[in-house]
Amino acid sequence: MRGLAGKHVIVTGSGSGIGREIAKRFAEEGAIVALFDMNTDGASETLGMIEENGGRGAVYTVDITNCEAVSHAVAAAEKVAPINVLVNNAGWDKMVNFLDSDVDLWKKVIDINLYGALYMHHAVLPGMVENGGGRVINISSDAGRVGSSGEAVYSACKGGLIAFTKTVARELARAGVQLNTVCPGPTDTPLFASVSEGPAADKITEGLKRAIPMKRLAQPSDFPGIVCFLASDDAGFITGQTISVSGGLTMHG
Repeated sequence: MRGLAGKHVIVTGSGSGIGREIAKRFAEEGAIVALFDMNTDGASETLGMIEENGGRGAVYTVDITNCEAVSHAVAAAEKVAPINVLVNNAGWDKMVNFLDSDVDLWKKVIDINLYGALYMHHAVLPGMVENGGGRVINISSDAGRVGSSGEAVYSACKGGLIAFTKTVARELARAGVQLNTVCPGPTDTPLFASVSEGPAADKITEGLKRAIPMKRLAQPSDFPGIVCFLASDDAGFITGQTISVSGGLTMHG
């Protein structure tokens, strides 16, 4: 894709799953990838894969729910090179009906899925504005578009991230900063396995496969293409958009 070679890209949650595949693809396109994750071993493993393929990157151990830690990690990454692209991918959830959940669970879900992304934006965007532009791709969820049983607070966070993305896209359009959202449908990741664990897990998985027109769960490798496209010169007039990658489970016109 045009314009990605030499760009400095932050990918949060890049120690596994979708984030790992996105980071690997950016490196294949010639970008320098800053791997943000609190799982140092996982991020280091991703970096090893990138370097084996001739790519460049660095690991930054950071808890995105800690605003100060985020600021320090972003500052460290900016010493390498200005940040051209931010991919907010890190997320977490636990499937439980809202009336059976408690405040502690709400706080953890909100801190990771909403506040974490807000902290990253607040740390990275000033540099993008100062440098004349940049790209942000936020990984939300179709749960934020249509809801998802057992994921009420997670859905609220992901819906909030969609609205936030559109608003900041309006605010920073003239500054050359473009923000878009990618919404995965059900995806075969370690997070999905942990969210859907229990005696009903297989039933949930098979039910989702039947509901998806393409008759399978997404794989982490299904997302890097659209993310890298939105970061590339080929998407130079696209901002404030929300794109589902769900095998047709959700269709918006």
